[in-house]
Amino acid sequence: MATNGTSDIKRKQEIVSSLCKHFSLDPKAFSSQVPGNDIKTLYINILKSSGKESPQNNDEVMKWIAFADSFPGDSKACYGGLNELNTDLAKKSVLLGNGFTPSEADVIVFSVIHSSVIALSTPEKEKLPHVMRWMDYIQNSEDLGAHFEKILLEKPVFEPQMAKAAAKPEVTSSAKGTVQNTKIADKPDAEKNAKKSDSADAKKKAKGDKEAVPEKKAPEKEASDKDKELSVSLLNIQVGLIRKAWKHPSADSLLVEEIDVGEAKVRQVVSGLAKYCSPEDLTNRRVVLITNVKPGKLRDVMSEGLVLCASNEDHTKVEPLLPPEGAKPGEPISFSGIDGKPEDVLNPKKKQLEKITPNLFTDEKGVATFKGIPFMTSAGPCTSSIPKASIK
Repeated sequence: MATNGTSDIKRKQEIVSSLCKHFSLDPKAFSSQVPGNDIKTLYINILKSSGKESPQNNDEVMKWIAFADSFPGDSKACYGGLNELNTDLAKKSVLLGNGFTPSEADVIVFSVIHSSVIALSTPEKEKLPHVMRWMDYIQNSEDLGAHFEKILLEKPVFEPQMAKAAAKPEVTSSAKGTVQNTKIADKPDAEKNAKKSDSADAKKKAKGDKEAVPEKKAPEKEASDKDKELSVSLLNIQVGLIRKAWKHPSADSLLVEEIDVGEAKVRQVVSGLAKYCSPEDLTNRRVVLITNVKPGKLRDVMSEGLVLCASNEDHTKVEPLLPPEGAKPGEPISFSGIDGKPEDVLNPKKKQLEKITPNLFTDEKGVATFKGIPFMTSAGPCTSSIPKASIK
């Protein structure tokens, strides 16, 4: 490990502490082994004490142990290694493991790079979005908050609209204060006028009441609704498996699919894919679909969902998003750092879908994202062969 003696021991102590947390062991039992042993030896000893066998992907674990062992301690020198890690994490949720389940390799690498990532500037962190997402996930899923300083996810790229929307209630609050101050300032005048004329006072009071009608709260609600409508959490996005597909009986541009989303019966969905895919291409293919759109007929055929597709700029190439192998029909698509309950049924009058889809796109590697945050399943992210594509 490319560090001096003191920091080398500290890193190995952090690795031992995290691995013991991962395997539910007492780290004190291994504290005497830290000096004089490398990461690989410490890992093997802890694994033996846990009573668990070496993982089937042991070669991959050893590869990441070698990465951790050679990771430089110098904050400037480490950036190349972090870039390499960022590239590796672009299409998966964890380094090794089953879908979202972190492995010992994830725990070891997290422990080694944590202090270096903490020391990065905000612009440097912004260039490592996949590393930042992964570290936040590992720290929370492994409950490492007691051992490591919390890494604050910087998301300026993802949340510019949220920031603008948040400013609106502040203006409303200020406007509210202005109205109240005006009302207070006017009160002595109203009292003077009351002495002159009761009727004049009544008129002023009526006018004051009219001016005080609480229109102030409407923008607050409007801003709140706008934020809500822009959140992808409103959409119920699920993995689907097309069991059967055929041409629409009365529209050459449309196909009809029966899609398994883990429910008692398949959903029938009409898609405008006839120009780009044949029914044979789609049969037994995994897809990503929105299942809480309002059901309706397209050219007299009922449709109960919306298959999400990636499209290049001139729409000459269109294809359904592809969940990874191992993703199960019906499982929800998640977005790191975004929580919320989807609507039961989207309201077409609110144009919620139209406001969300401009923020759906594939990145330069073809990973499907919402504002840069990957569409994640238990087996990894959803992808497309079309990079930098819009998704609708």
